[in-house]
Amino acid sequence: MQFRHEVKHEISLHDMLILRQRLCAVMKPDVHAVNGQYEVRSLYFDSLADKSLREKLDGVNIREKYRIRLYNNDTSMIVLQRKFKHGDLGCKNSAVITPEQAQAIADGELGWMLDSVNEMIRCLYSRMVSEGLKAKVIVDYTREPFVFDPGNVRVTLDYNIRTGMRCTDFLNPSCVTIPIKDSPCILEVKWDNYLPSVIRDAIQLDGRRSAAFSKYAASRMYD
Repeated sequence: MQFRHEVKHEISLHDMLILRQRLCAVMKPDVHAVNGQYEVRSLYFDSLADKSLREKLDGVNIREKYRIRLYNNDTSMIVLQRKFKHGDLGCKNSAVITPEQAQAIADGELGWMLDSVNEMIRCLYSRMVSEGLKAKVIVDYTREPFVFDPGNVRVTLDYNIRTGMRCTDFLNPSCVTIPIKDSPCILEVKWDNYLPSVIRDAIQLDGRRSAAFSKYAASRMYD
């Protein structure tokens, strides 16, 4: 697994407007962005005992979580992801799944998963059987992504964070999500071995600290 540095900062709308101008001057927009942004929908999974949620709230240093994600409501590209965190380092494994597979997983239909040729599906199956992992909450948000080749840097601005509350019907466009009260904008910076000084200078905001804000945890507060 290739771990990358990952740092998040909670920022204000005013901060985001400043950063957007700086980032546009030194970075390129992600090729998958439409007019500089895209809409993200994620379906998060957790155990019967809410292990992932509790580990996040308790500040556990080494964590793992599963989610299904799509972009701009485009069901032709749905990905199942397993995310590992070790302090400020992160690693993500992804596999493309079909809408039918995504719906079955969201509905807790497990019978077919063990025989899947998709290793990620089999790994999720193991967790669903052993820990009672199941779909917990939908999280929607808007993302503005920027990339910089040296250092393999990716900077994102996330905002308009919304929760599906108890709705887990991931592929239903009528599933209503509501804004999370007082949710900040989130600046996230990822890089491999080094962060170029031009990017470090561009994202500098006086008085801001690394944040522990979790879209998943904030969405679960509405349960």
